Amino acid sequence: MKVTLIRHTSVAVEKGVCYGQTDVPVATTFPEEAERTKTNLNGKVFDKVYSSPLTRARLLAEYCGYTDYTVDDRLLEMNMGDWEMKRYDDIKDDNLQKWYDDYMHVATTNGESYPMVYKRLASFLDELKAKDYKHVAIFAHCGILLCAGIYAGLFPEEGCFEHAVDYGGIEEIEI
Repeated sequence: MKVTLIRHTSVAVEKGVCYGQTDVPVATTFPEEAERTKTNLNGKVFDKVYSSPLTRARLLAEYCGYTDYTVDDRLLEMNMGDWEMKRYDDIKDDNLQKWYDDYMHVATTNGESYPMVYKRLASFLDELKAKDYKHVAIFAHCGILLCAGIYAGLFPEEGCFEHAVDYGGIEEIEI
């Protein structure tokens, strides 16, 4: 099965603010970014379309013409816990340095770690593999796209952030 993963467009959040699962608004550049994504999708037809429940993913799916999508909570971005909507520079938490030192394994305070995100995405993809679809679209987030790339063997966990797609970008995997 071919899976096309699409990252949401830019958000209206100041740079340096940790927003994770917060349902933040899209940036004013949404129409231009979404049009570019729609063009890059080139009218692809999917057997099934899924989306994160967050507005930034759903709006892009709808703009691109995929209004009949299924929302799945396993496609949410990483839960940043106590750090949600705080500037990284303003977070006063001893765990922050531990997370900076090993963000691929340490959980955010009262939030998730990448292995937790990977586990929920792998559960989703394992379930998806059992379905009789040929081509599926998923509108989601950077963390989900990175975990999907690792799951599909596109790149290793180590250094995976070097493979992060831009806002509105597309990643394709086979499962």
